[in-house]
Amino acid sequence: MSSYRLGIDIGGTFTDAVLLDESSGEWQLVKLSSTPNDPSRGFLNVVERILRESDAPPEDVTYLVHATTVATNTIIEGKGAKTALIATEGFRDVFEIARQIRPELYNIFCDKPPPLVPRNLCFEVTERLDYAGKVITSLDERSVLETVEAIRWEEVEAVAVCLLHSYVNPIHEKRVGEIIRNELPGVSVSISSEMCPEMREFFRASTTAINSLLMPIMSRYVKVLENRLGDLGIVRELRLMTSSGGVIASEVAAKEPVHLIESGPAAGVIAAAHLGSSLGIPNVISLDMGGTTAKVGLIQDGEPKISPHFEVGTSVTAEGKGAGYPVRTPVVDLVEIGAGGGSIAWTDPGGGMRVGPQSGGADPGPACYGLGQEEPCVTDANLTLGCINPDYFLGGEHKLDGELAEGAIKSLGEKLGLGIIETANGIIEIANANMTSAVRLISVQRGFDPREFVLVAFGGAGPMHANALAQELQIPKVLIPMSPGVFSAFGLLVCDIRHDHVQAHLQPVDALDFDAINSTFRTWQEWAVPVLKNEGVEHSRITFTRYLDMRYVGQSYELKIEIPDRDLRPNDINDITEDYFKEHEQAYGFASRSEPAEVVNLRMTSAGAIERPKSTRVEEGGSDASNAVKIEREVYFAEAGSLRCHVYDRYRLKAGNRIPGPAIIEERDSTTVIHPSYQATVDQQANLMIEKFRV
Repeated sequence: MSSYRLGIDIGGTFTDAVLLDESSGEWQLVKLSSTPNDPSRGFLNVVERILRESDAPPEDVTYLVHATTVATNTIIEGKGAKTALIATEGFRDVFEIARQIRPELYNIFCDKPPPLVPRNLCFEVTERLDYAGKVITSLDERSVLETVEAIRWEEVEAVAVCLLHSYVNPIHEKRVGEIIRNELPGVSVSISSEMCPEMREFFRASTTAINSLLMPIMSRYVKVLENRLGDLGIVRELRLMTSSGGVIASEVAAKEPVHLIESGPAAGVIAAAHLGSSLGIPNVISLDMGGTTAKVGLIQDGEPKISPHFEVGTSVTAEGKGAGYPVRTPVVDLVEIGAGGGSIAWTDPGGGMRVGPQSGGADPGPACYGLGQEEPCVTDANLTLGCINPDYFLGGEHKLDGELAEGAIKSLGEKLGLGIIETANGIIEIANANMTSAVRLISVQRGFDPREFVLVAFGGAGPMHANALAQELQIPKVLIPMSPGVFSAFGLLVCDIRHDHVQAHLQPVDALDFDAINSTFRTWQEWAVPVLKNEGVEHSRITFTRYLDMRYVGQSYELKIEIPDRDLRPNDINDITEDYFKEHEQAYGFASRSEPAEVVNLRMTSAGAIERPKSTRVEEGGSDASNAVKIEREVYFAEAGSLRCHVYDRYRLKAGNRIPGPAIIEERDSTTVIHPSYQATVDQQANLMIEKFRV
């Protein structure tokens, strides 16, 4: 009897499902339009559809993972639960003050994002700790009870507690949390010493408040999904993807939803890392271009880069800070821009063409969907240039209207004094330029040469644009996985179970308290082992990775340095500081080995490795791919104009087949464009490797 893994990824435009047969390694896919007004409906639609089409018994689904945009959209749209903040007396204005930076350095009129918690819902309690955690003023529980009564009057759904220096000594915060839970049993409570035990008050407060804003929303969402899955006969525990590239149980996700904000994008990077490792390609740049955004990540030596913090709710397409809300939780290091198939092309006040970040999303989508969109989108441009077959979108399930696409592009072209083809090509070139900048940002500006990486492209639109990006960036190879449109959903099925731990520990390197450091790591491991075993992980598959956040004394920001998974000893310090100097040189281009350094935080990742699915192999077929040719059609290329191209059916390609460009390769969920002077080769797992012609 077969057992199955099921992954469901809800994006801004489409909801994807992948069902993997663990015994054979074969998988099936479903891709349906997302339902923004009720994401759980889109979730249920794809689950029902894929079970029906596969004839898989629901009770045989043994592993179920979900990536969701619900948390992100809740923050971006300002639809979080009504939340109150409790701060130390005199510090209720933490969100009003925020940081002394602005998103646009030279624009004195730019607006900061509105405070996460309005000032009338920010309260104070009498207490005070110093920087070392020593009690200066004891907690006045009467002030806490008075605050609780005020909160009760406001009828809030959640409370965030962030007291000064609680990351060193959480005693006051824990007591405030106990009082709130006793007095307001129906209210969700988050305390900063549990959510973000790190220094920097505003970052802690922001992370804790975001968790509080999301808790009631995500708790209800998870409960709805579990009830509906139970109705379908799927009884296995629902797991959710985290921002850091691991999965957690739904029970944990409901209590700590701040870890779900970059849920979907992280899955794609994990899938790209898994694919690269399986093919012996350790250094990969992932390009995930869907209907709403394009996400770029970097994998070095088989491991995705993980950042300890990020911003949510920002619309800035570069690394502008202050446009969103800071979140101090681990996240797969991504650059995300508004360049997807649904990104809208428009003219700015100066008469220039722009593309994105606004998107048509799932409804109305691009003009060619016929749902009322009047402005042209990237998909309309690709359709007009001949890259997309209007009768084979989603395998023919969704027909596209070429006349509506051309009409929308013509209207924009008239404003610019351009013809239809020129305008459509301009839309693609601008979208490509935006994505090229994103790739440079994740690679060159991080100290990496993109020419030393392989570009793995996926998402419904990624394979259409990847060859052009590689050509511009001189990336030698592009790898297109099978079924790239649902590749992120496949990534959900190869993610390990993961828990991240952090604790502030500010000490100079030459005066480290090794006993305290080793004790903290041992405590985390003692906690993690039974938790991971309870989540179904065998002891032999549990691993721990330890880190120190380090910086030069006097610096504002730190770098994460991996250390041995054992007790530290004084003679380890030279190796650790040398690793820090190398990391600093990689990140900033220089390092001073004579300057004193210090440790800021201790970190550890507890991971439970899941069994990797089998890889399916395709039949050998030699270099001739002519049997897979469907038709020929005209396709416009920026560097060569209109060319007659063979159009190939990807499902008929065999291992060893070579497809010379220019060419189009069609499959149900995506289309791959191969430019002139390039060729694609099919490997034994049906992946496409695109590279320049070899003479």
